[in-house]
Amino acid sequence: MTDADTQTDQGWEADRVAFCAEPAVDGWARSGVALEGPLSRQFGALAVFLLDAGSLHEAMERVVSAALRIVPQADLASITLRSADGGFHTPVRTHEAAEELDRIQYRTGEGPCLEAARHERPGHALTNNLPESDAFPEFGVLAGRLGFGSLLATTLLPDAKSDRPPGAINLYSRQAGAFDDDAVDSALILASHASLALSGSAAHTAAALKEAHLKRAVDSRDLIGQAKGILMNRRGVTADAAFDILRRTSQDLNVKLVELARTVAERHRELDL
Repeated sequence: MTDADTQTDQGWEADRVAFCAEPAVDGWARSGVALEGPLSRQFGALAVFLLDAGSLHEAMERVVSAALRIVPQADLASITLRSADGGFHTPVRTHEAAEELDRIQYRTGEGPCLEAARHERPGHALTNNLPESDAFPEFGVLAGRLGFGSLLATTLLPDAKSDRPPGAINLYSRQAGAFDDDAVDSALILASHASLALSGSAAHTAAALKEAHLKRAVDSRDLIGQAKGILMNRRGVTADAAFDILRRTSQDLNVKLVELARTVAERHRELDL
């Protein structure tokens, strides 16, 4: 170990001690967010990295990318999410092998990723000797045959506002005994950051979809209004009668009402109305 490595390890340990020992005032440490050590800098940068994602999918991709840096003992990373029907799927992974290992757990119904994804509070599931795992015997043997010795899965907290169920960040290592207490601590902090970032991205995506839906609704209303006005002028009918003409014609031609209205509005000079 080099002097630089020793200094880094000492810096991380000093960060932990300072963070845990510093008295809080109204829920904040006296130094606020001014802690400047390896640990605080790394997770501060992680928060910025995750919150800068432009979509929910991009946020998840950033989570698994960051996981291999935050927990360097891991060779692969993936995210497990629960479906509305209670099933599980893998939306993102760093390597194909990670998704294959996830699917083995989904198929056998056992494994750390399933244990972590079923929780609704911060937590983790760990096996550091997959081929000889008593808790996950079938999955452990199959994972061992693929050359993997350890798996650490941490819970992604559910988001009540978007109805997102809990999930898990899965970290795989080819080495047995790969994940020590420090690795577990780092993975749990990563999962907390990721849970918040995914909730924020989901809320942003939902807001964008709602805005787009409202815009389409307004555009459709405007088109129908224009078409009604043209028919009222051409045929001398009331607004209700004009709308009824559009509705019946839409049904007869098997064309969406808004598309028929668009045609009337854009081509009324060519049409015999």
